[in-house]
Amino acid sequence: MRLVVARCQVDYAGRLTAHLPMATRVLMIKADGSVLVHSDGGSYKPLNWMSPPCTVREGVDDDGRVEWVVTARAPKGQTPDTLRILIDEIHHDSAHDLGIDPGLQKDGVEKHLQEMLAEHPATLSPGLTLVRREFPTAIGPVDLMCRDAEGLSVAVEIKRRGEIDGVLQLERYLDLLNRDPLLTTRGPVRGIFAAQEIKPQARVLATDKGIACALVDYDALRGLDDPTERLF
Repeated sequence: MRLVVARCQVDYAGRLTAHLPMATRVLMIKADGSVLVHSDGGSYKPLNWMSPPCTVREGVDDDGRVEWVVTARAPKGQTPDTLRILIDEIHHDSAHDLGIDPGLQKDGVEKHLQEMLAEHPATLSPGLTLVRREFPTAIGPVDLMCRDAEGLSVAVEIKRRGEIDGVLQLERYLDLLNRDPLLTTRGPVRGIFAAQEIKPQARVLATDKGIACALVDYDALRGLDDPTERLF
């Protein structure tokens, strides 16, 4: 991983355009090829980023200033997304070998939810079948990769408590998965955000992004829910 602290300007061009004026930021180039631009605020989320596969070309602009041009791989005949980083001054530049990451160790309940939903995916949506658990991507594994009754690929993100961060995580997975022609032969990969509880703000955001929400009844999945003991 390469970490650069620099005064820079960032311009993104693709499905939309975005501009970050000149300021001091952290630039991260990961071994998987992703490029992220961070500020000192805004929690964990980068201000802008480019997901792999992409290429980074370092050069200079017409005024002799250092410029990075990050280009994403695009389907044949389409214009690739680009991230242009104009560097005015570099304060720090270092490279680090982080080795092999053992992966995220999920808590027992969330892990158990994933196991049970992998066995009964149709509880999330009628006709849903499992393709693979922990489906690998360049930015982390998708909890469940499934296929619906029409043969479309469906990515499922599972949480105990569904909040906005989880929706954004699934959105990043979908953005990457929809670049894979093997997954989109019958149409775009769609997403399901599954949790025992989904916050109203997270549900609104998911709906706005075309992501379905599914409430998970943990006791029912475990076979502990006895309908004869219900009042209603």
